[in-house]
Amino acid sequence: MLFINPTSGGGKAARADLAGRARALGIEIFTFGPETSLDELVADAVRAGADGLGVAGGDGSLAVVATAAVSHGLAFVCIPAGTRNHFALDLGVDRRDLVGALEAFTEGVERRIDVGQVDERLFLNNVSLGIYGDAIQRSEYRDAKVRTLAETVRAVLGPSGAAPAVQVVDDRGREHARPAVVLVSNNPYALNRPLVTGTRPTLAGGQLGIVILDLPDGPRHQAGRAWTASSVVIDAPEPVHLGIDGEAVTLQPPLKLLIRPAVLRVRISSRHPGVSPSGLLKP
Repeated sequence: MLFINPTSGGGKAARADLAGRARALGIEIFTFGPETSLDELVADAVRAGADGLGVAGGDGSLAVVATAAVSHGLAFVCIPAGTRNHFALDLGVDRRDLVGALEAFTEGVERRIDVGQVDERLFLNNVSLGIYGDAIQRSEYRDAKVRTLAETVRAVLGPSGAAPAVQVVDDRGREHARPAVVLVSNNPYALNRPLVTGTRPTLAGGQLGIVILDLPDGPRHQAGRAWTASSVVIDAPEPVHLGIDGEAVTLQPPLKLLIRPAVLRVRISSRHPGVSPSGLLKP
């Protein structure tokens, strides 16, 4: 069964007649939008006997459907109909071949990948706190992301600003109080590969990637720290604003983030790369 957001990515699915092409392959279609409870729609599909779940939408919608796939041991298919399709890129789905991605249902190659978890919520890409976690809470963020983030940075780093009061202890035992940015990802990003820094070499490494950027605090300031771990705890004196796969969320601390290795069955078209750009590069 395939869940399609017809407005995602500026209407990519509609322009490609994705629903019609999927039906021709024997795939059952459900459409959803802002007023639809995707959780309930997916739950109904599972109760009806779905043996595979796919979604054509943004990364937040992917996470909802992937959560059901993990819970019920079903195969999961990512159709790159979102705006940026970060997860599709790292999964090795050709983001330019929307229709070809449907072949994952019929002639796909299956493998298992990791997912991240924060409290009871799964994430496929990352959890962000600090400047970005606060910026994403603002209503104008989606229409003017760069300007909103710049304004938030200015507010946080300016003379009267203060970073959100979260505390994280890194792998060396150093406490980071009020970091400017905290990014926890489902497997680490390729930080040492300039051309592909926005991608992850693998989604099956069994580790979280954790990056912290600290606020300047003097001439001996350490800019931050990046490390990998199977889990990390983030504490705070009050509710924490964060972005989970790009969706604005507020959670009660302490937050425990962990990796769940090889719990998601994914299917990818056999003619797609099956690996991210950074995964193609030699170490």
